[in-house]
Amino acid sequence: MTTNTLKTVLIFLSLLVIGLAGTSLIFYRQVKTLKVDPQKVTQEENQKIVDAVAKLVLLPEGENPTIATVTDAEKLRSGQAFFAKTANGDKVLIYTGARKAIMYRPSENKIIEIAPLVIGNPSTAGN
Repeated sequence: MTTNTLKTVLIFLSLLVIGLAGTSLIFYRQVKTLKVDPQKVTQEENQKIVDAVAKLVLLPEGENPTIATVTDAEKLRSGQAFFAKTANGDKVLIYTGARKAIMYRPSENKIIEIAPLVIGNPSTAGN
């Protein structure tokens, strides 16, 4: 090997090692954050969902939603009309104070359904 070729190979290997070390450090910090405070990670993910939905529809103010992920769409479709168009991976934002439920599909960035939230047994609500 010539001196120039050897220098080029050493520079390439050095850059490769530095890149791998940097990538490893980034992943290490992410795992460390997840282990230290998994609730913070969940809150950040939920905030991203709320921010995305807020760009599509006016959300109730002063209330943080409970967010659920649809994992078995087939079961839900047979239960209620709200879930007729649901798919696995959809997010359901539940605003109990505003009595509103919003179904959001992150894969398409679309609101699938919005419905009033009925809490309790609807047959005894009028009594």
